[in-house]
Parts: sequence; C-alpha cells; structure tokens
Amino acid sequence: QVQLTVSGGGLVQAGGSLRLSCAASGRILSYYTIGWFRQAPGKERDFVAAIKWGNGDTFYSPSVKGRFTISRANTGSTVYLQMNTPRPEERAVDSCAGAIEDNQPRLHYAYEYWGRGTQVTVSS
Repeated sequence: QVQLTVSGGGLVQAGGSLRLSCAASGRILSYYTIGWFRQAPGKERDFVAAIKWGNGDTFYSPSVKGRFTISRANTGSTVYLQMNTPRPEERAVDSCAGAIEDNQPRLHYAYEYWGRGTQVTVSS
C-alpha cells in the first residue's frame, strides 16, 4: 500500500547538519506512524525518531532529542529528519518506516513498510 523512498544521506561533518527525506508513494493516513531508524555495521537497528501523521506527535530517542527534528511536509507525503550536530558514532544506514496504528513507535518490528535506507557518515 505504501512505498517509502529515502534520500538525503551522505557525508556530514560533526557539528554540521543534514536533512533526510522519506517520500511515501501512497497516501499516508491519519493513523499512520512514520519512524526513522539507523543501523551501524555489526550493530542492532536503533530507533531515532517517529511522528504520528494525524496529530503530529513526535517521539525521539533520548540520544538525539534536542539535536534531531522529525517533521512532515505541509503538503504531500514526505517526512523529514533534520539532523543537527550529528556525532561520529552516529554513522549508520538510516531508514524510514511506516506503521499502521503503531502504539510502539520505538520498536522496529511494529512497522510494516520500509524504505531502503541511506548511508550517513559523520566525520570528526
């Protein structure tokens, strides 16, 4: 029902900023949740942030709160992850995911739809 395309990854200097985009080909309904996850080589997939489409409620990993911002476009079906002052240890493949009526937005297995991910590399 939904296809997610991630873009915006690349190399960023620590202390800089980077914005990732997650574009949904299908319609995002009010009860959908869009989340961002990242996975470093040899590591588990970690939750980053999520947003509920209908009311705009957001959720953040404590490690990124205050630095990263998840938001949605005013029109269309795009969700952004604004990454301010990323850290070298946050080098990872970042993916967006969609969930239907997700009451566990921090758990990756609660999501039904996944984008392919984009590499984020943070230089010191």
